[in-house]
Amino acid sequence: MEAIFHEKQEGSLCAQHCLNSLLQGPYFTAVDLSALAFQLDEAERQRMAEGGISTDEYCHFLQQPSGNMDDSGYFSVQVISRALEVWGLEMIPFNSREFQDSRNSIIQEKAFICNFKEHWLTVRKLGKQWFNLNSLLMGPELISDTYLSLFLTQLKQEGYSIFAVCGIFPDCEADQLLRLMPAMQVERPRLLGESSRTAALSGSPGMLDIQEESAEEREQVRHALELSEQQVRDEEEAADLRRAIQLSMQDRRKKTTVPETGNLDGDEMCTRSESKRPKDSEPETTVPCDGEVPMPSESQALEDEGEISQPPEPVCTQTTHENS
Repeated sequence: MEAIFHEKQEGSLCAQHCLNSLLQGPYFTAVDLSALAFQLDEAERQRMAEGGISTDEYCHFLQQPSGNMDDSGYFSVQVISRALEVWGLEMIPFNSREFQDSRNSIIQEKAFICNFKEHWLTVRKLGKQWFNLNSLLMGPELISDTYLSLFLTQLKQEGYSIFAVCGIFPDCEADQLLRLMPAMQVERPRLLGESSRTAALSGSPGMLDIQEESAEEREQVRHALELSEQQVRDEEEAADLRRAIQLSMQDRRKKTTVPETGNLDGDEMCTRSESKRPKDSEPETTVPCDGEVPMPSESQALEDEGEISQPPEPVCTQTTHENS
């Protein structure tokens, strides 16, 4: 939005602001438009003089003030049209048969100039978006394609004269940037001098009471932003979860790795060997550690003792009885 050229109202120079916002640059000053107005006045004087400089009509014409400009800074539609001709642009009335027959949709146009009494404003397409560049606003107002038709219709109902501007516009930075990165606007710009955006919008010429439409568009933008932020959070959480899983697997692999026994002394090796031996298995002969004398188990001691203390078996003798 910062790249859009938008002039705020100064005095009654709305025609100058309208043209510069349309062309997207400081192309005209009040002096330039005054010179064009003077040329138009001189052309009209010469046409009147063709009927005779002594006629009452000619004398009356000379006594009248200029119809193309005044001291406040107002300029007529003829001045605006002549200024656009300098850049090869043409104004076509919106309601004319020429415009209605040659155009299929207003969205295909590039710009509109609107006039109500002494106020001029521009509606310009930049990139693929429409903007209300009214100099009475604090900044450009984004207009959706669906709302553009309603906006122009409301202007007509309020008494505005609408002109489509046709031709090749000068290149501008805003048009190039907005083609690459469309603008987003959450809140409509306020009127100049207004402390609240809801104050007297419907009473100003050319400004619509579109609070419901704007609220819907703001809600859509807010919902889109929330979805974008939620997607970013989900991606960050997924990345954190993957990192946590990787660290957990690394710790688990470290715990299951067989420890090296090169730095263990004899007592520790014996202790680990006994702790790993199954309880239900038969006793195994242990290897003495560091010169220790192996101790026999209890069952072996009893067997050895039984072999030592067992008395010899009695010898049975056979007695032979002779018959007497």
